[in-house]
Amino acid sequence: MNKVVGQKSKSLQFKINENQKRVYLWIALLLLFIWSANGTNFNPLLFRDFGNTINFVKKSFLNPDWSVLPTAINQSVITIQIAIMGTALALILAVPLSFLSAKNTSPHWSISGLLRGFLSFLRSVPEIVFALIFVPTVSLGPLAGVLALTIHNIGVMGKLFSEIIESAEVGPQEAVTATGAKRNIVILYGILPQVIPHILSNAFYRLEVSVRASLVLGLVGAGGVGQLLSIHFRMFQYDKVVVDCLVIMAMVMIIDYIGGRIRRRVI
Repeated sequence: MNKVVGQKSKSLQFKINENQKRVYLWIALLLLFIWSANGTNFNPLLFRDFGNTINFVKKSFLNPDWSVLPTAINQSVITIQIAIMGTALALILAVPLSFLSAKNTSPHWSISGLLRGFLSFLRSVPEIVFALIFVPTVSLGPLAGVLALTIHNIGVMGKLFSEIIESAEVGPQEAVTATGAKRNIVILYGILPQVIPHILSNAFYRLEVSVRASLVLGLVGAGGVGQLLSIHFRMFQYDKVVVDCLVIMAMVMIIDYIGGRIRRRVI
């Protein structure tokens, strides 16, 4: 009888402790939100008057200057080209680096550790920082954007691909090893066929991300429709800005649709 009462008491105490933890967690999250709101000067009262916004939209965004449409389309094509080059070059370099950094395919643990640190560094630096470095180096234009996307994508894809390689099923590897094959042959026939679809799927996804990133890179002079948008903003030509925005929206939607279909076919 005493044991039953003791067990119930412990169970009740456990539930009370769990509830207290949840309460403390919600209080901590609320304090975190208040702290962030205070630091960002968030004030809902600032949304009371939309008169200036409405007038701005009427004068500019409801009267677009369609004469800039051919230029915007041309620059959007350059944006896509920047994304394709930045992703393709990174893919070519990231695949061998990922095999060298993966624990189950790296020739030595020290090589794996060094490459993982290097890839983490490349991944941690935003594309726009690389663009700010390359714009003075290779001048304004798409090349700076290509280089910035390539460097950052190497870090991202190298990390993703190495994790995919490490998660490859052991069965096919053991089957190839049982034939007396060397390590390189095991990687070629036991791991590579498994990871290729996932690598291609992630590469197409990075292409979609690179299109959006190249828009931001254009703001610092790395070419494409992002640079055209930046120029029109600085010149207060908002009737042209709206055309740029419409072209960007259409381009992103088309790329997302095509990329999604390709990924589904690959997988």
